Amino acid sequence: RAMEAFAQYMHAHRQQANGEIRASSNWQKGIPLDDYMKSAWRHFFSAWKEHRGGKDQDVLVESLCALMFNIQGYLHEILRK
Repeated sequence: RAMEAFAQYMHAHRQQANGEIRASSNWQKGIPLDDYMKSAWRHFFSAWKEHRGGKDQDVLVESLCALMFNIQGYLHEILRK
């Protein structure tokens, strides 16, 4: 179920602000490590708040999926160098 939720998260976030759909492999073009880390921190903090007493499972799942994306992306950048 976790990978299914992650796949749904990734698909849902393909739509850009201008309404266009980005390629599903767009992240492979590279994202700066600082961007991954800043985003990971924001999403970790959001997940932590839900863990500490939040009541919105959708927010928790979204935050964990976003955190997972950032961790995988950061690792991808480190390993490809």
